[in-house]
Amino acid sequence: MYGGDEVSAIVIDVGSYSCKAGYAGDDTPKSVFPSVVGSIEQTGDTDEAKPDKGADSASDPKNGSKPMDVDKAKTKRKFYVGQELEFRRDHMEVISPMKDGTITDWDVVDNIWNHAFRQRLLINPEEHPMLIAEPSTNSGQQREKAAELMFEKYKAPALFLAKNAVLTSFASGRATSLVVDSGGGSTVVSAVHDGYVLQKSVATSPIGGEFLTDCMMKSLESKGVTIRPRYSFKKKEVSPGDYKVVDLDFPNTTDSYRLYCMRAIASDIKESVCRVPDTPYDEVAYANVPTTSYELPDGQTIEVGADRFKIPDILFNPYLSQTIPGIDGFGDSTPIRGLPRMVLDSVNRCDVDIRKELLSSILLSGGSSSIIQLKERLEKEVLEESPQSARVKVLASGNSIERRFSVWIGGSILASLGSFQQMWFSKAEYEEHGVSYIQRKCP
Repeated sequence: MYGGDEVSAIVIDVGSYSCKAGYAGDDTPKSVFPSVVGSIEQTGDTDEAKPDKGADSASDPKNGSKPMDVDKAKTKRKFYVGQELEFRRDHMEVISPMKDGTITDWDVVDNIWNHAFRQRLLINPEEHPMLIAEPSTNSGQQREKAAELMFEKYKAPALFLAKNAVLTSFASGRATSLVVDSGGGSTVVSAVHDGYVLQKSVATSPIGGEFLTDCMMKSLESKGVTIRPRYSFKKKEVSPGDYKVVDLDFPNTTDSYRLYCMRAIASDIKESVCRVPDTPYDEVAYANVPTTSYELPDGQTIEVGADRFKIPDILFNPYLSQTIPGIDGFGDSTPIRGLPRMVLDSVNRCDVDIRKELLSSILLSGGSSSIIQLKERLEKEVLEESPQSARVKVLASGNSIERRFSVWIGGSILASLGSFQQMWFSKAEYEEHGVSYIQRKCP
């Protein structure tokens, strides 16, 4: 119905860290940009808040920065998406549409979709079927909201909602696997059997890339390291080749924007120097490990020692984070499990006859720079706790692009298959059966 050369489906994956969008059949997404946005509340017809630089480009209507009504009687929120977020603006808050892997702000998602379609892909969404990746934990209400927005506002001709874990499994060429997806906001372990997520197997943890970044930032702060956001200083040449750092004062900068800029630097430190330890982290054993240098944007050089191994090991032992000053506790409601425990719990919730197949096909999804060490450590610890007859195999692509975009790539493969074209939930079906029909069309 929508296959062939006439029209390409669009694949869009809004994660807690970034949004990936592009054409079905392509190897990689055409556009990747942050899934957090800048937001300035405005009352009435106030003038647009001006950025420090790039004001002309940011205020250009071509950039899709149109205000969206939240409550016409009270305030408007003006959103800044993609590159517009790079420019500091007075009173601009940085907000995420997601919490614990679930969408909580549909206004923000709407603006992200609009930016992806109109400004990045330069398409008319009325002309393309849409495949949208969704978390394995998505509720029926969330799915119906996505369908309603896509059909009512964007007038898409057809839609399909696919689970992240299923798409990751397809990207690796498997219909059955155990998918370990460590994203920005959370880590999710899901069993996929014959192309369907087994909902009873889904295990979640709030430990994701952003939490590890916060741990790195707080640990450095406790050691006296000051991370200066890029907007807060400039380098002034005092003599040829000699620069002096001059502080800049922007009193109307919000705490959320300042934190967003600091996290970007701390995340780069984490990705550059951290490595998953071969054995569980021990404070005494790692006390004298060699340090690694890292130059901050303002020119100061820091040395990172034991934290290189301690921070990644939080994936295996979450309570290690409680030894870092400034990191809040998890609360007593639900115990937080490490990766090996999550994997085993997920497998044990499945039928006995597929457990061996799942253990032999554990897929790692995510952009971690130390994926090889993570793979070997996870395989070792899961094997120690598994039945003797079990064959444990953890699989991860050696290509960081494929790991980072595995969900999107799986969607690109799925939406371009000739046999898939009859699976679309069409606009005609939506108008005839209503939005709840999405639950039958996209199980």
